[in-house]
Amino acid sequence: MTSYKELGLVNTREMFKKAVAGGYAIPAFNFNTLEQMQAIVQAAVETKSPVIMQVSKGARNYANGTILRYMAQGAVEYAKELGCENPQIVLHLDHGDSFELCKDCIDNGFSSVMFDGSSLPYEENIRITKQVVEYAHAHDVTVEAELGVLAGVEDEVQAEKSHYTKPEEVIDFATRSGCDSLAISIGTSHGAYKFTPEQCTRDPKTGRLVPPPLAFDILHEIEKKLPGFPIVLHGSSSVPQEEVDTINAHGGKLPDAVGIPEEQLREASKSAVCKINIDSDSRLAMTAAIRKHFDEKPGDFDPRQYLKPARENMKKMYIHKIVEVLGSNNKL
Repeated sequence: MTSYKELGLVNTREMFKKAVAGGYAIPAFNFNTLEQMQAIVQAAVETKSPVIMQVSKGARNYANGTILRYMAQGAVEYAKELGCENPQIVLHLDHGDSFELCKDCIDNGFSSVMFDGSSLPYEENIRITKQVVEYAHAHDVTVEAELGVLAGVEDEVQAEKSHYTKPEEVIDFATRSGCDSLAISIGTSHGAYKFTPEQCTRDPKTGRLVPPPLAFDILHEIEKKLPGFPIVLHGSSSVPQEEVDTINAHGGKLPDAVGIPEEQLREASKSAVCKINIDSDSRLAMTAAIRKHFDEKPGDFDPRQYLKPARENMKKMYIHKIVEVLGSNNKL
């Protein structure tokens, strides 16, 4: 067994406590590749921000669990090399779908895991979440749970319809499961197509889709039920239209891709929401830079030639999220 402490990682307990008290949110960026990891660390160091590096089940299968463990250890050492004496980096399992997967991640150096039982019957969700919590807490690993269902598709997580979290269930769920944080459903969604055109209105000036607002009334009711308890928002990419436009201008086809407006995420960050998940925006930033490079320099074939601008574009996006949306800069 490998403890995350041997790798220089931290869990989310103190990180979330400070975020809730300070009125900001910790960025939770998904990563699959070396370039994503480098960009995340560079952005976190430059902005002096704590950061959660997330790995989905699909990403773990893609990159290999052993390699990811050493990448996380490398991320800590890289941050120190860049001048951050005490980096606060979490390696987190995103949307774990079984006790066995969560246990395997804990045994292999993850400092935080999520068990997503949101699609299960209520009592079954509590039972397995509690099982994960008992094992995780024995190793000082923190656990995120989910109550309510997000629509959309991202890796192996998919649902056609969302079901808002019921505020009347959160006290019972959090108490009986023992989870350290709770992901809720208030209108965010997975993927780059978070809403259908029918769910949106169109800006008469630009013709772009305008998504429906998040259900802040549900969030505030949950805050009243669980004062000070760490809340998490999944599916919170904003799907930057400039990146979508770049992709479409250079051979891509992403019609009507739409995300969560940043002003709504900014508002959520000032509440009990202390962790906001961002994945699709990174994919879009990477793909936009690569498509543009291929289009403008068709003779290039060295991967470093197109992955370097991709890394820079992701880093730019991460810094923007940390400083302008989540407010986690200068918190180390």
